[in-house]
Amino acid sequence: MQILLFKNTFFLTLFLLISCGNGNHVSNSTDRKEVSAFAKADSNAANSKTEIQNTKDQQNLPIIVGANRTTEYLPLLQNKKVGVVTNQSGLIFKTETHSKEKSTHLVDSLLSLGIAVKHVYSPEHGFRGDADAGEKVKDSKDPKTGLPIVSLHGKNKKPTQEQLQDIDILVFDIQDVGVRFYTYISTLTYVMEAAAEKGIPVIVLDRPNPNAHYIDGPTLEPEHSSFLGMHPIPLVYGMTIGEYAQMVNGERWLTDGIQCDLTVIPLQNWKYDTRYSLPTRPSPNLPNDKSINLYPSLGFFEGTTINAGRGTEIQFQIFGSPLLPAAYFPFEYTPQSNFGAKNPKEKGNLCHGLDLREQDYLARVNLEWLVEAYTAHTDKENFFKTASFTLHAGTKKLQEQIEKGYTFKEIKKGWYADIDTFKSIRKKYLIYQ
Repeated sequence: MQILLFKNTFFLTLFLLISCGNGNHVSNSTDRKEVSAFAKADSNAANSKTEIQNTKDQQNLPIIVGANRTTEYLPLLQNKKVGVVTNQSGLIFKTETHSKEKSTHLVDSLLSLGIAVKHVYSPEHGFRGDADAGEKVKDSKDPKTGLPIVSLHGKNKKPTQEQLQDIDILVFDIQDVGVRFYTYISTLTYVMEAAAEKGIPVIVLDRPNPNAHYIDGPTLEPEHSSFLGMHPIPLVYGMTIGEYAQMVNGERWLTDGIQCDLTVIPLQNWKYDTRYSLPTRPSPNLPNDKSINLYPSLGFFEGTTINAGRGTEIQFQIFGSPLLPAAYFPFEYTPQSNFGAKNPKEKGNLCHGLDLREQDYLARVNLEWLVEAYTAHTDKENFFKTASFTLHAGTKKLQEQIEKGYTFKEIKKGWYADIDTFKSIRKKYLIYQ
């Protein structure tokens, strides 16, 4: 009986202990879950605040261009014979504010650091950026450094193997504006191709694209490939020149699918929607931020008889012609010879047009001005310079659609499928996510 009593007492005590223990376990579990939930909420809030603060901090940080990141590329140039592909935009900035006055040209900097620069290769508009659009530029010598300058917009647009004979490595540093018919990306393609054939590495020092905040326009059809557009990309492609180099290489768009030994020195503290004011003209007829923003839309006029501001001081911010009715196009101006335009369209003739300097910041290609100008023009038969317009547009369809009376909205619908295809290719080469 004592044994039985002991057993009963033992099991009763054990039961109570287990019950109390289980009760405490559930309670503690609930408490821990609640504490954990509160802790997680606090943690998420803290992380969210940190992310917001980091974003603000990043927005406040100065943009650092590839050329300024000397520690990343100088080791690659030591004891090498170097060729530099650049123009007036190849600047290293001395202050956080990107100012031409407080900068050093890349070539001057490399020479001062003891880098053996052997040749400078200049694109359209020349090394100092003072030649007209399309004007042939001759080989010359830089008066400041004594370096030979090889023109890539004269006898040849692609460096010859002879012109690369004594070069071990090429550095490419040119400010782009992110528009397909802006020819610096074609120069880049030819440089990469020649370098690949010669077995020479290429370093691209990346710079911001001031039109990177959108992708739009007709996509180039391969049969219309030219120096005004070599690859199947939309008119505005939303990539830096470094990213573009990676895409050309990765998609094997160089002749015969060859690939270049390519290194891109990325930007820091920049995103695709970052507004960036260029410190110097990227070319003679893009004098300011407004002209650069309007250039994708007004550049189509280059393939017509309409003047887009060349021969004035407000290039690509106005357009006009003597054959546009003043009643609908009230802005008047007379193109004259000037810096970057020795013989502009309608030189000396009074033009009627539109002044777009107060136009809102564009995040799309606007064809309305082109369509309106064609509709109102009194000599439609001679409005288009067909061959040139097709090369600028990258397709014959656009001229045909305008001549048939398509609206801008109807034309734009035909761009979407090709843009979507391009975006799927583009995302493989983006550096600045």
